[in-house]
Amino acid sequence: MKVEPLATLINRRAAESPHASYLEDARSDRSLDYAGFAEAVSAWRVLLDDLEVPGAGGVLVDLADPLSFAVVHLAVVAAGRRSVPVDPDLPWADVMRLSGLLGGAALLVSDRAERPDVTEFDVAAVAPANLMPAGLVRAVQGRPEAERSNDGGPAAQTSVEGSTLLFTSGSTGQPKGVELPESQLLFVANAIARNNGLSPDDRGYNPLPLFHVNAEVVGLLSTLVAGATLVLDRRFHRTGFWELLSKRRITWLNAVPSMLAVLARSGDIVPPAGLRFIRSASAPLPDAVRAAFSGIPLIVSYGMTEGASQITATPLGEPARPGSVGVPLGGEVQVRDEGGKLLPPGEIGALWLRGPGIIAQYFLGRAPERFDADGWLATGDLGYVDDDGYVYLVGRSDDVINRGGEKVYPAEVEDILLKDARVREAVVVARPDPILGHVPVAYVIPPSVGLLQSEVVELIDALRDRCERELPRFKRPVDIRMIADLPRAATGKVQRSRVRLLAAADAGAAA
Repeated sequence: MKVEPLATLINRRAAESPHASYLEDARSDRSLDYAGFAEAVSAWRVLLDDLEVPGAGGVLVDLADPLSFAVVHLAVVAAGRRSVPVDPDLPWADVMRLSGLLGGAALLVSDRAERPDVTEFDVAAVAPANLMPAGLVRAVQGRPEAERSNDGGPAAQTSVEGSTLLFTSGSTGQPKGVELPESQLLFVANAIARNNGLSPDDRGYNPLPLFHVNAEVVGLLSTLVAGATLVLDRRFHRTGFWELLSKRRITWLNAVPSMLAVLARSGDIVPPAGLRFIRSASAPLPDAVRAAFSGIPLIVSYGMTEGASQITATPLGEPARPGSVGVPLGGEVQVRDEGGKLLPPGEIGALWLRGPGIIAQYFLGRAPERFDADGWLATGDLGYVDDDGYVYLVGRSDDVINRGGEKVYPAEVEDILLKDARVREAVVVARPDPILGHVPVAYVIPPSVGLLQSEVVELIDALRDRCERELPRFKRPVDIRMIADLPRAATGKVQRSRVRLLAAADAGAAA
């Protein structure tokens, strides 16, 4: 499917619906209609041209304010440059290190109060007072140590197509860069808009971080494709959540399972009358949480940065199947065994992806082993596909627990623990064992902290009894521990690698 360039799409929206609201701030009366958005994008393009920002370098978008971020990020891509979103909580030294990975001259746009060792250019002309506070946003021209062309100047721009460059988080070594050209981003955004049935009448709500691919594509771009409205929030707030959605007349919600789990355990779910569906991404939705939202259509999805966000999703109008992340949309999914052989429906194996929404290589050609000769990408995820084509995830290949030769998939055990209404969240990881190699242990978050010791003991005993009834012996956790919270990424997703370190430390303390 051919998609129109981002700049063309922005101008068309401004011409067709100039006064329709595109972006709104959830915590103030600031907003931007399509005409104002197009004007801001045009002004940023002029600035980038005046500063001679090359496409081969990049623009680091380091903005905590969601409306500011949305304008600058999309303007950079529409202007044929490379946008590099930055976590606004990233230490300044890491921001500077990130600029050095770009391979060319870099421009940094930041609203941080302190920015040492940089040259600032006032960009008030492209920062409307109703959008970005006057004097706050600055374009900062960095001079990182970067790759240069043979004549000593900045590396030449290789394409007029804009892109976004996102760096995957990694516990070891340099993070892998994922560059997504605008044609790929818009292909996926169009697929999302079609699957979600988005129209100009829709008003979405996005409290997810904009420096992640989900909010950029599922939120900003699919809304733009549909000519709809998106209400942006800096973060998820449990208090007053449903009241805010009613006040803002929200018709769909962009969420992650951890957010929905909090809402499910926080009391009555009172969605606004016009709410058409809730979209859940980032991880499978636990059955207990899915059941709590049974009266609201759910679109459960699976995605990754390498796929420009969405890969599979529940078709709108179809019920979300327990444990499933939907069907492939716009691409292909294969399940293979360890030797690369295709597996039949129902058998667990490694998930491989291919399609217009999937990258063909990593930035600077890193990790070529993740791709095969036919353009398939190894995701690192494990799962299976049923006879109807619905995809099910059982975990990451790194998360599988080898207990004396028996494989334990954490998701299976977590689903059993989550059947108890007193469990808000459960994570099962491997703990080193001198005899079996590894054994499963569970960390459980109760609905509230400050439980009496007797209540903790009672809940742990009940969970052990449930595991004994519903799981074979080798899958049962050898230890179940209560914990106030778990280490998380900015999206709220649990960082299992850090939980494994916690389990190893607990094993060492108990030895």
